[in-house]
Amino acid sequence: MIAILIDPDKANKDFLANICAKADDLEADLILIGGSLLTDGNLDDTIGEIQGFTKIPTVLFPGSSSQITDKADGILFLSLLSSRNPEMLIGQQVIAAPYLKKTSLQILSTAYLLIDSGAQTTASYMSNSNPIPSNKPEIAASTALAGEYLGMSISYLDGGSGAESPVPSNMIKKVRSYVSNLLFIGGGINTVEKAANAFEAGADLIVVGNAIEKNPSFLSELKSLLQK
Repeated sequence: MIAILIDPDKANKDFLANICAKADDLEADLILIGGSLLTDGNLDDTIGEIQGFTKIPTVLFPGSSSQITDKADGILFLSLLSSRNPEMLIGQQVIAAPYLKKTSLQILSTAYLLIDSGAQTTASYMSNSNPIPSNKPEIAASTALAGEYLGMSISYLDGGSGAESPVPSNMIKKVRSYVSNLLFIGGGINTVEKAANAFEAGADLIVVGNAIEKNPSFLSELKSLLQK
């Protein structure tokens, strides 16, 4: 499966129309919407425009409890298990839960793990947390397994927005050997080869974001990979 990540701060109507058309051609599975920060963009407007262009489900990927709206179809209810910051582990979730109860959003419980990608990302800075070292697959595997035992339906390993390098294949393989829930991989996937490596290592779904901001045609390149 493939998910397309759209940051409302970086999305205008022409960009969204182009990306949604390519996403339909690719038969993408999800459109994730959100970012570590939300400054100039409008979350509701972005979702409304996307839903006007495509029927692909829209899922919130919130950077904080303030990035919640009932306009989307679902939400990744994230707990940053790679962190030791209680605000990211449970604090923001407690704030968000009563509001989410009033919506019709599909709640997707997600063990979110930040993986070191060679440079500090906005996600690690804003969450005040250290990512898991990329050469420590056993830490990632044990953390993801703890998330599955806690009842989370998704393990999401993410290098972060603008990652210099993707999550290593040996780490994906190690995590895959430990967990049976859905395995999402994101960050630094900007070539067909990197996408193929993630799938071959055991990813159920890859997330592409920065790569399509710079090159929307990357979605067309991924189509040939899915056909294989």
